[in-house]
Order: sequence, then C-alpha cells, then structure tokens
Amino acid sequence: MLSTNDPLLLRHDDGRGVTTLTLNRPQAFNALSEDMLAALQCELDRLSADPLLRVLVIAGAGKAFCAGHDLKEMRAQPSLDYYRSLFNRCGRVMMALQKLPVPVIAKVQGLATAAGCQLVAQCDLAVASETARFAVSGVNLGLFCSTPGVALSRNLSRKAAFEMLATGEFISAQEAHAKGLVNRVAPADALDAAVQVLYESILRKPREALAIGKALFYRQLESGLEAAYIDAAQTMACNMMDSSALEGVQAFIDKRRPNWC
Repeated sequence: MLSTNDPLLLRHDDGRGVTTLTLNRPQAFNALSEDMLAALQCELDRLSADPLLRVLVIAGAGKAFCAGHDLKEMRAQPSLDYYRSLFNRCGRVMMALQKLPVPVIAKVQGLATAAGCQLVAQCDLAVASETARFAVSGVNLGLFCSTPGVALSRNLSRKAAFEMLATGEFISAQEAHAKGLVNRVAPADALDAAVQVLYESILRKPREALAIGKALFYRQLESGLEAAYIDAAQTMACNMMDSSALEGVQAFIDKRRPNWC
C-alpha cells in the first residue's frame, strides 16, 4: 500500500537518455492533484534543461493511467479564482510537454479519463494496453471537458472529438487507435516491450533533428498553409546545415551507416 511518504511522481533514468515519469497515486487513480501538477511541472522544467535527454515516457502506477483532476480537492474550494488557477496550471504542464525538445510517449496501461485523456492526447506519441479505456467524461457531471478538448481536438477529427466530449462515453484502446488518439496497442503483458520498440527507433535518430522537427511540427499546425510552408522550408534549410544531417546525407551517398556518435 502507498504510504503518505511515497513520492507522487517517480522518476527513472535508464542511462541512455530515456526518462520515465510515473504518476504515483494509484489509490486515487493517479488524479492530477495540485501537488501532482506541481511535481510534474518541476520535473519537466528540470528535463527541459537536460542535454542528455532523448525520450520521455509518461506512465501511471496501478490500474489507472490517470483519472483526471482530483474532484474532491476541486469541490472543496468553490472559487472562480481557484478553478481558473488550477486549469491554467494544468495547461502549463501540458504546454511544457509540447515544448520539450524530445519526443514524449504516453504508456497507457489502464483508465485515462478527463484530464488524464488530455495528458495522453498532449503527449507526442502514445502506446496503450489493449485493456486501456479512454473518456472525457466531465459532461456526465455537468462539467464539459473544455481544456481536455483542446488536446483532443488536435488529435482526432472534429466530429470524433466532439462526440467524446458531448457524450462522455468510453472508447476502447482499439477505438482510440482507430481515431488517432494512440499510435499503437499491445497486449497488457507486452506493453513495456511495445513502448521500448518505439523509443529504440527514436534513439537511433539524431537528437537535434528531432528537436528541430518537433518544434516545427507544432508551430506549423497553428499557421496558415503558406506561412507553414515558408516556416518549414527555413527550418529544413537550417536542419540541412546541421552536422548530423550532412553526415546522414553523405552516408546515404556512400551507402553506409551514418556515424552519429
């Protein structure tokens, strides 16, 4: 059983640049309490300055990935200023994930609801157990999941996202995959291996190229088509001047593996 002295967030570094942050409130389905959000923000701030970081994995302890905000905590403080501060704080955590210069993978072993589903959608990539389930179910309590809808609508088609938001109904891992919320689905006992297959592929790529590409990927989504092409052309030109790209292209010409060590 989790004691009050156990950390809300567990961190594991594998020594190769892969860091796993595990939400550690299994008895509360890893709800995003104020303290949990603060712990996440603190670790993300640290990681953003780590030049050795290559991949971040977000996981959950216990049966649930994350059940969203802590409703008991929210109900105990019925104040507009409090709610505004809470949701803005959560938004800053979500933006910090996007601003990290490395791919972020959600490892979803169980339930992901409301802001927990938002967390999955906000990660760059997601791998789910075939037993995982997803919902933005606030509407069932009279609270439309507006902030989760920001991330959800940027992953799913508009109609698919709004259906989830308006009905609060659960979807399976297979449905989440079909709708674009997760990248891959694996048997529960093979989830770790499926996540590893994904990040091993990423580790074989140059960090700088991925950092440049991730920043452009999200930036151009918010631009008009012409502005997006102009930005992408400039980004690719700068990327091409990077030593990793020059080496990669030369290796292709020489029919050998690139030397990115």
